[in-house]
Amino acid sequence: MMQVMMEARERDHCDVLVAGGGIAGFCAAIAARRAGARVLLVEEMGCLGGNATSGGVGAFCGETRGQGAVFDDIITRLERLDAIAQYKRYEEREARQFDHQVLAYVLQEMAAEAGVEVLLFTHAAAAVRERERVSAVILSNRSGLSLAPARVIIDATGEACVARAVGLPVQPDGTGALPMSVMFFMREVKKPEALSPAAADAELAGDPPMISRWPEPHGKLGVKVKVVGYDAADGDSLTQAEMAGRRMAWRVANHLRAGDLAAHVFDNFSARIGIREGRRILGDYTLTEQDVRAGRRFDDGIALGRFYLDYHDPSTPRRVSRFDRAHAQVPPYHIPYRCLIARGARNVLAAGRCFSADRVALSSARVMTTCAMMGQAAGLAAAMAPDGDVRSISAAALVESLRRRGAEL
Repeated sequence: MMQVMMEARERDHCDVLVAGGGIAGFCAAIAARRAGARVLLVEEMGCLGGNATSGGVGAFCGETRGQGAVFDDIITRLERLDAIAQYKRYEEREARQFDHQVLAYVLQEMAAEAGVEVLLFTHAAAAVRERERVSAVILSNRSGLSLAPARVIIDATGEACVARAVGLPVQPDGTGALPMSVMFFMREVKKPEALSPAAADAELAGDPPMISRWPEPHGKLGVKVKVVGYDAADGDSLTQAEMAGRRMAWRVANHLRAGDLAAHVFDNFSARIGIREGRRILGDYTLTEQDVRAGRRFDDGIALGRFYLDYHDPSTPRRVSRFDRAHAQVPPYHIPYRCLIARGARNVLAAGRCFSADRVALSSARVMTTCAMMGQAAGLAAAMAPDGDVRSISAAALVESLRRRGAEL
């Protein structure tokens, strides 16, 4: 019989542990700390921001005003550094571009100023559950394993990693999930080694995958390529997706250089593939397509979704959507606080794309602006919760507190 020896040192107790430092987790950590909680934020990559930074997705989709004080602070700092496009209403422009490298710096400085304890290159590897409470998260990094006890846990991992680790109910996705995308960057040079038009990839020319472009600062160009057929919640599948996406991106880059981007060369890949959908919690309420299409309002609405149903067909790498543009549009709708409360637990919240929603609703609510609102709500709720019981707080008080902090609901 194989014997596995594991020793974990115990870290100091914190009020709120946030697993996952994407936009949702970051906003949760800052909101909780500003409300007086002692916060530990853990992130598996080398910078905060998730898809917005390590994923290379340099554009905030949806409305970028009224998303709450934490997100407002992010925008203000990017504006001061001339690292974000000028503001336009969502109805005038669906995405607001920013410099994702500058954002990584902005987020780490905000966390430091707020007094949030940050651990990068750290995984939430497991957790300790005692009936309806998760008492601690087991962290893994270069120092080994450590036990991090906390009053409230916020799962912002994108794949509901903490909830799944302790046996809370989650929604699997599998191969039908919203597809991933890989980002890469090209830069304009004065004397590129021109590729002959004959070098263009004939297969890509005849039947190209979904490719999106947007200009970056200083002559750079961001390019996003759709990647299908993989499961972001499965380690083996995610590995294959990363490599397959990079392989396709390299082909696309050379194809573009042989065409209208002859003055550009390949610059770099994003640090990780961009994930739209992974595993999600089952919450006290599950946001549905019907809720979103009806623009439903809830008494405990803590975030306002506005983005259209961005449901790319997962069965093809081509530019095919499940809904045409007219049927993809939705009115503003609420995300209720109950969607953040993990079913079967009293001190676990989820924020970001692993909140409780069906797939169609998620295709709208997963954008970073809405995730920021969810994150701020989760962080504030965690700080407000007596004895860590996130079910016992007043939803009306939470909503009012969010409004005072700049959230337009």
